[in-house]
Formats: sequence, structure tokens, C-alpha cells
Amino acid sequence: MPTRDVAIVAFAQTRHVRDSAADSEVEMLMPVLHDVLAQVGLKTGEIGFTCSGSSDYLAGRAFSFTMALDGVGAWPPISESHVEMDGAWALYEAWVKLLTGEAETALVYAYGKSSPGEVRDVLTRQLDPYYVAPLWPDSIVLAALQAQALIDAGETDEDGLAAIAGRSRSDGARNPYAQLGGEHAQGDYVVRPLRRADCPPVGDGAAAVVLAAGDTARRLCARPAWIRGMDHRIEAHSLGVRDLTDSPSTRLAAGNAGAFDAPVDTAELHAPFSSQEVVLRKACRLADDVVVNPSGGPLAANPVMAAGLIRLGEAAMRIQRGESERALAHATSGPCLQQNLVAVLEGER
Repeated sequence: MPTRDVAIVAFAQTRHVRDSAADSEVEMLMPVLHDVLAQVGLKTGEIGFTCSGSSDYLAGRAFSFTMALDGVGAWPPISESHVEMDGAWALYEAWVKLLTGEAETALVYAYGKSSPGEVRDVLTRQLDPYYVAPLWPDSIVLAALQAQALIDAGETDEDGLAAIAGRSRSDGARNPYAQLGGEHAQGDYVVRPLRRADCPPVGDGAAAVVLAAGDTARRLCARPAWIRGMDHRIEAHSLGVRDLTDSPSTRLAAGNAGAFDAPVDTAELHAPFSSQEVVLRKACRLADDVVVNPSGGPLAANPVMAAGLIRLGEAAMRIQRGESERALAHATSGPCLQQNLVAVLEGER
């Protein structure tokens, strides 16, 4: 595979809300697409590759992503792909496309509406269909198992989880796109030991990024966020054979992405539950002085299928604004951090 420099040159997202019933997925997505393309002065027809991430299970209908694609504009015919995953994995596919030289620019977008149904139950479709799914443990029950395992192992305690939740909500208050911010009350237990503030809000939202290669990136953006490395790995599907207090797949992906080659100053971690930040900090070997989730992270806004892409976009924007020189971005999917993607972003050397 030829070596090329590829960067995130633009990022846009919705103002995430609890319920966007008045808008369809297309109506929610279109302003974001117009925004991200306007940032780089490109039209849809000038994009070399388009890739999206969403979930038909979340939308409740088959091939729902095709309606969003109609909104993007698929005529005249475009080079396009879709992943039934968080948009971070769509970005990975687009990154590979640009690395191979098959395109100079790429549009990546993702969206999710969790408000129409019970997202806790919808996510059970990710579970092992033979041994775990029939028991119907929802996403919060499984996260609580992981949190209790961390507490039992001495990795954290409820006060430590409360501190993570409080910091995330405080940071979210400074993010105009966040759904929650400033609320410090932990609330009642949802599933012990997780309280309301330890769990992500249910909400709707969308995000999009533009990738570009080499001199094209420099022409489109004053300070591109260069993707120096990216990798994704997966844990065993069966929860019974995993150590829920650790994430070997995140550590492996981080190593392959080059995260351990030099210190990072920022980390955007896709940790939907406060306890998962404990696991990810250890797996990514983050120093105490690393700024973690300055955007508020998933505890401030968690649009399913877009939250991972937002971590990459938020990290890239800190680099573009000159607030970071080297950042780590992480995305996850599945129960208890089953699948993990890690990217390392840098400013111009």
C-alpha cells in the first residue's frame, strides 16, 4: 500500500437533542453535510469517495441508509459505501481508500436517532445470539457488570466514577453541541453501581467529516489534522472469556496506530459509561496530564452510530484550533468495549 499523508480537514455536527421527532434522518443530516462541505468550499460532485455509518436496527427499517444517501445526492453516480457501524469505521474505510490513491477527498457521515425506541433493548442485538442474547441483558446491565468488576479489582470506586461523570458534564457545559452539561447530581442508581450520571444520555444527532490527501488537504485547510495511524481490533464475542477490567484490543490498536511512539496531549475517548473511561485510560497508557474528553465526551452527548466519529472530529478540531499538537481518538462498538478503533492525529510538522 503506498504511503500518503491523509488528514481531517473539516468537521461538523448537530446540536444533539433528546428527541428530534420533528425531523427525519435526512432532515437532521442535511444541515451537517452542507456545513462540512462549505468549510472546504467543495460540492458533493467534487468529493472522490463517500462513506456513511448508521444502523438499520436503530432506524427500525431495512436499508434506511439509502434514504440518507438520496439526501447526499447519488446522481450522477458517485463512489459510495456504507458500514453498519459507528461512523468512525466509515472513516477508516475512507482513510484506506485515500491511502491507496483511489481518491483525493472523502466525505464521511454518520447519524442515529435513539429517541423512537428503547436503545437499551435495541443494542442487545449485538450480543452472542446463542448464550447471551436469550437472557436479554441490556447495555446498562452489562456496563454495570463491568463497573462492578473494576470496583472489585480495586481499579476505581463510586467516588472515582462520580468524578469522571462530573468532569464530563462540566466540560459539556462549554460545548454548544452537547446534549447535557453542568449537571453534577449523580442521581439514583440505574443498575448498581452505575448512577444516572454514569450513563450516557439517550439522544439524536449526526456528524460529518471531510478527509483529504497531501497537498489537497493543505489547500483546503490552514492546519489539517493529519492521521498518523489508525487501527481497529476486537475482543472475543463471549463475555465469559474476557477480562472486563482490561481492553487488550484497545491496547493493540493503540500500539499499531503509533500512540505509544510519542506522548499525546489530548484524548477523545468513546466511553459511554464513566467506568469505561477507567479501562480506556489504562489501555491507552494515558498520562495524568493528558486532557481527556474536553468536549464532554459521550456522557454529555451520545448519538448512537455517530459518537465515535465525533471523537475523531473533536480531536481534529482541537488540532486545527492550535489547542493540541498530538491527539488520540478512540471509538467503540458492542458490549463492554468489544470493538475498538484508535487513531493518532497530529498538526503539521
